[in-house]
Order: sequence, then structure tokens, then C-alpha cells
Amino acid sequence: MAKQKKKFPEKTKIQNEVEKIDDIETEDFSNKKEYEGTPLVVIAGRPNVGKSTLFNRFMRRRLAIVAPTPGVTRDGVEGTAIIAGKPVRLVDTGGYKLDREIGTQEAQMDALVVEKTLSFIKKADKIVLLLEAGKITGEDEEFISILRPFMEKVVVGVNKCEGGNDENTSWNYLKYGFKEIVFISASHGDHITEFAEKIVANLDFSKVREIAEDEKLFTHSNSSIVSDYAGTTRDVVEGEFSFGGKKFEVLDTAGIRRKAKVHENVEYYSVNRAIKTLDKCDVVFLMIDAQEGLAEQDKKICSLAFERGRAIIFVLNKWDTQEQSKKTFRHTKEWINAMFGQMNWAPILPLSALNGDGIRDLLNKTIELYKQLVRKVETSALNRALADWIFHYPPPATKAIHFKVRYMTQVSANPVSFKIFCTNPENVPESYVTYLKNKIRKDLGFDQIPVSLELKASRKKWENRFDE
Repeated sequence: MAKQKKKFPEKTKIQNEVEKIDDIETEDFSNKKEYEGTPLVVIAGRPNVGKSTLFNRFMRRRLAIVAPTPGVTRDGVEGTAIIAGKPVRLVDTGGYKLDREIGTQEAQMDALVVEKTLSFIKKADKIVLLLEAGKITGEDEEFISILRPFMEKVVVGVNKCEGGNDENTSWNYLKYGFKEIVFISASHGDHITEFAEKIVANLDFSKVREIAEDEKLFTHSNSSIVSDYAGTTRDVVEGEFSFGGKKFEVLDTAGIRRKAKVHENVEYYSVNRAIKTLDKCDVVFLMIDAQEGLAEQDKKICSLAFERGRAIIFVLNKWDTQEQSKKTFRHTKEWINAMFGQMNWAPILPLSALNGDGIRDLLNKTIELYKQLVRKVETSALNRALADWIFHYPPPATKAIHFKVRYMTQVSANPVSFKIFCTNPENVPESYVTYLKNKIRKDLGFDQIPVSLELKASRKKWENRFDE
């Protein structure tokens, strides 16, 4: 009887959309300008009216998660956007939800999202109230009443009006006292230029100036909502500051849980984005709850970071809840090293993110690791070191195992990768490769980061490598 092929579940519609979005090549903003004194523009409204889509359009890149599921955005996602030729600090807020099942964790989370949204609204120089074509709900009405004290700062956009959809019905929004409304389509771009001009109208740009690199300061902010509720963070929340004369960019990602635990389509999207940040970062702070200890997924995250050659710091958060003794910390380090046997080179630091204890040590260590990541060793120095290593520990040689090490080059920095040319690379024992890796770390200044070493066949010595 023929074997039936295993049938895998089809991807959901949102998962397919996620992959399409993240595969799109977007504009390079790695050299984006930063400004001081930019007006604060806050996009607000009930869930699922298209706030994140509008935010992404103005940002010209996909920063906020866009999904048909209400309540996707929780933290305020923000960035500097150029709207109608003017720089503004743009914030995408979580949706205002009226219906809540009192006493549930989700209701508590919704309350935190609303609190965060209102804090942005109070500080805003302009509030972009986004409504949906043809649908006036109780949440819209309650939110509009909350905005009454700020009406002089409000500009109203009625979204999802592509091709004139539901415009006739949407004029009913004027009964709430708005002076004017603009019918737009955030996804299709209809009337966005007109809407952009309304947003920047009457804003004060007289104090705006570009920030020089040496003027950037360490900023203390509450960009991310903090809660004991698992899955709080969904978008990748970005922040920048300077410390020790170095510029830092921080990416706060969603917690990565194993697939069996990922029930929501939105969480699939969040985890997917969190993993992709490993392709952009230099140093990974692997946050470990000092109260709960290591989780199985910590190993998975570590493996993904290691494969990409990222520096890794094991951060023992909530260390203030533990016994403050050297013995306790030593035992914890031994336990982590036992769990991650081949990574005892990775630093382990105690931290209390709540109190700020250990932050300075963490940032200093980050700078130290980054210097190792970008270190480039001259080939002549490499081969002098290689000759010394071989002299002190000659390659094992038997009738069955025979090879000669010729020379070594550094292939890349950040990630750090080396290549050794030798005869019969298939005969080199793993123990000897490990020896060479350890010597690279110890003698060449790469003692706290991953090092990749590849063996390649060659019968030519270094000085003869270009001979025909």
C-alpha cells in the first residue's frame, strides 16, 4: 500500500500576508536624519480603522504590524516622518476599545493600551483621528467625547474610502462638530497628499533643527507597555540613545515562544519579526527571568543568534529579587554555562530593568563586544599566530589521518569569520578545529563573541598562493 504524504496545515491568510510584507525591499533608512523640536503627531482611533497602515505610509516603511485582527498595536510605535515636506515625530497608538470583559487579563491589557494612548494624546501637537467609512460605533462616539478638550488639535480622516466607497454615509461624522473631514484610503493612497497638508497645517516648525551625532543623549522613556501578561509586546519597538560616546539603537521584540504556544495569527507575525531582528542587530540581550530561570526557547533564540554570528549577553533580569551574594551569582553562572555548554565565552550579567541596576555595566559590555565584532586582523599577523599555534600543538599525524595547515585569512568582521587552507581538510579532527578556534578567541581578541572557522583545501603555501 502506498504511503500517504503527510499533510501539513495550510498557512492562514495573515501568515501569507506577513511573509509578503516582510519580503518587500523597502527604502534604506539606515542614514535617516534626526531632528530636535519636531512637533508630535499622534494617530488615534478605535481598533482596526487602519491607523498602522496610515503610519507605515507616512513612514515609507513597514514599522507597525498591519493585520485585520482588532487590537494588534499595543505599544506606541513611533519614528520621524517627513509629512508634506515637514519633519514630525509620528506615533501609532493602540486602538481605543470600549467592550471589555472585566477581570480578564485581556481587559487589563486593553486598559494599559488606552492609558498609553491618552498619555500620547495629552502631549500631542496634532491628533489624527482616524474613523472608518460608513461605520459609526459606540467606541467612536466615546473616543470622540474624550477628545473634546483637544478639538483644536484634531484633524479627522475617514479611512477605507478608496474609489469613493461609503463617502455619502460618512458625511454623517460632521454631526459630532468637526469643521471638516478628509476621505482617504491609507492602503491605496487616495487623498493622502491633501490629508498630509491638513496634518502639518499650523504646526510650529520654527524650533526644528537637525541633531548632530555628538548631541544625542541617553533618553529615559516608557516606549513599551510593561505587564506580566505574556505576549504584551507585538511590534518591534525602536529607540535610540548615546552612551560612552557611542550611538545605540535598541530593538525591543516580542517574546519568542515555541510554535505550539503561538495560537494567535498576530503573535505569529510578532515572533516572525522578532526573529528577523537578529539579521539587523549586532548584540543580542538574551533576557532571562531570574525568578523563573531558563526556558527551552532560550536555547532556540541563542542558537539563532549564534548561527548569525551575533554577540550574545545573557542578562539575568529581576536580579534584585535574588539573594545578593557572590555565591548565588557564581552558582547561576555555572548553571547557565552547563545549559549552554559550548558558549561559556558569552558574558552573563545581573540586571534590574525596573530599578536600573546594572544598566551601565550592560552598556559598557555591549561596547566591548561590538569592538570585538568589528575587529579585523591583518593576514600577516594571523599567519604568525598560526605558526606559533602549530608549533606548540602540531597537527596529529597517523597513516589514516594526515594533513598540513597552510595559511589562514579573516573572511569577514561582524560576523567574525576565518578560513584556514590546508591539505585534506576532511582529515582534520574536530578537536583540532576546536583548538584553533579557542586560540583565535584567546590570542586575537575575540574571546567573548562567536567565531566561525571554515577549512578549505589547498596545497599551496601562503607565499605561493597566487602562483599558476
